[in-house]
Amino acid sequence: MNYRHAFHAGGFSDVMKHAVLARLLAYLGRKETPYRYIDTHAGIGLYDLAAEAARRTGEADAGIGLMGAPFAPEVEEVLAPYRAALAAVRARHGESAYPGSPALAREMLRRQDRGVLVELHPTDHATLSARYNTVANLKTLALDGWTALGGLIPPKEKRGLVLVDPAFEAPGELDRLARTLVAAQSKWPTGVYAGWYPIKDPREVDRAAARLDALPRPALRLELHVDDASRVERLNGCGLFVINPPFTLEAEAGVLLPALAERLGRAGKGSARVVRIGAAP
Repeated sequence: MNYRHAFHAGGFSDVMKHAVLARLLAYLGRKETPYRYIDTHAGIGLYDLAAEAARRTGEADAGIGLMGAPFAPEVEEVLAPYRAALAAVRARHGESAYPGSPALAREMLRRQDRGVLVELHPTDHATLSARYNTVANLKTLALDGWTALGGLIPPKEKRGLVLVDPAFEAPGELDRLARTLVAAQSKWPTGVYAGWYPIKDPREVDRAAARLDALPRPALRLELHVDDASRVERLNGCGLFVINPPFTLEAEAGVLLPALAERLGRAGKGSARVVRIGAAP
């Protein structure tokens, strides 16, 4: 994949990823003790859906553009942190704004929490830094997120969340994602890890997921499919590997993802998957 996120902001994969991310941040915020948030591939943090890049693909129209109508109450309860963060971002930046993961973190981290936003691309890091380095509890780093993670964990906080959301431009990155998550968990066992991945050929995802089966910690494989999985030449869905998930996440994903699949699926072909991997909870 040749990936610049400005072309894909607000698409179905963002909706799924960010709705789950908001649940994870909300869960960490239930306790008064501080936590650390680490975003290894942060991008520019905030996107304009009215800009030419987003309008060229129209992906937001088939993602966040379909989220206006309310879902059933139990689904809206799971979506509440995501919807609140989105509303806060748009109140500050306008109705065409869409928050990437750094913007979500800015809204949801509390004063005592700390966030580290890592981005290697020079232009994107400059934008990211201009937006968030003045926020007291956020810091941006111009580093390769794959290698930077090892130096950022364990943080001084015992609790925290790492989001690994690479561009998947190079061959083998899905396998690298799984290997990175396993290595990071062994170095910081109490951290929560969320690794995003695109779904084209499901067999590649199966091979990556197999690396996580031996984890000593519980993990979840969460997936949203919007098209026929047999069409491996195109993006059919996306997923998150979540290691050390909150005990509520499995049930919440079981409510959220089928509802998103029904709303965002193409021609009725949407489906969802919530699977336990790693050690049994």
